[in-house]
Amino acid sequence: MADDVPCCGTQFSLYVLAVIGLVIFAGLMAGLTLGLMSLGLVDLEVLIKSGRPLDRIHAAKIFPVVKNQHLLLCTLLIGNALAMEALPICLDKLAPPYIAILVSVTLVLLFGEILPQAICTRYGLTVGATLAPLVRCLLVLFYPVAYPISKVLDWMLGKGHAAVLRRAELKTFVNFHANEAGKGGDLTHDEATIITGALDLTEKTAKDAMTPISKAFSLDLDAVLNLETLNAIMTMGHSRVPVYSGSPSNIIGLILVKNLLTVDSRDSVPVRKMTIRKITRYAHPIHFCIARRCQTQVPPFYFSDHPAGFLKTYHYMIY
Repeated sequence: MADDVPCCGTQFSLYVLAVIGLVIFAGLMAGLTLGLMSLGLVDLEVLIKSGRPLDRIHAAKIFPVVKNQHLLLCTLLIGNALAMEALPICLDKLAPPYIAILVSVTLVLLFGEILPQAICTRYGLTVGATLAPLVRCLLVLFYPVAYPISKVLDWMLGKGHAAVLRRAELKTFVNFHANEAGKGGDLTHDEATIITGALDLTEKTAKDAMTPISKAFSLDLDAVLNLETLNAIMTMGHSRVPVYSGSPSNIIGLILVKNLLTVDSRDSVPVRKMTIRKITRYAHPIHFCIARRCQTQVPPFYFSDHPAGFLKTYHYMIY
């Protein structure tokens, strides 16, 4: 009761300090529970190997502590529970029960839960590394109680395994880190495209890398290089443009876009007057020609007499 400890005496001051200490300790346990348990083992290993210098140091301090996740969880929860249970007992010595309950709930909610968890969520790595020695001491102190409980959790739930992203999740993760996503990432569009493209290689077929000839951008041999045509070529962004005669399926050669730099749109130069690179034609099966190309580095080729024929340039493929 409130009469147990006279106000403003030495014993009163000790109880006040005990209340403050219990609130701080409970807050630390709650904050560390959220902050440390939210740090995945894979994330820490990535930071240790390739993070910023300060993050590497922090991650290296935290990793041994977080490695046994169930033991850490039990230790922090036991410490938090002890502080929560001792706080009302100390307050009951200083004030009437209804005041002790009101003050206890307010202190625990504000300084023991909300504030520390908000701080540890934002600065979990820094706080965890700073308080790693304290956590090590608590692991030793509560080991006789926490260890059996953690082993039961290991048996029931299995040991905590590092969460590794699947291929599709990794692609989305990379896209989120592209600077154009607006989420603070520093990957350029080209870098993100290259990475996600490499992840797609195991699922892509040759057909996925081709463009139907009916949808391919090409130029008629009888067309003129006026402003509209040159703008269309620039918009497509290819380094080579197929040229057809009569029908779009009758590809006769390629124009190098770099050769158009000297062309004046006002002159309306006919396409047929430009240098058109011929395409080597084969009547053999595709697999034979591809194998030959890999061995002899033959030029771009076009299959005209095979059902699965396609035109391949350095930057696009048409089938």
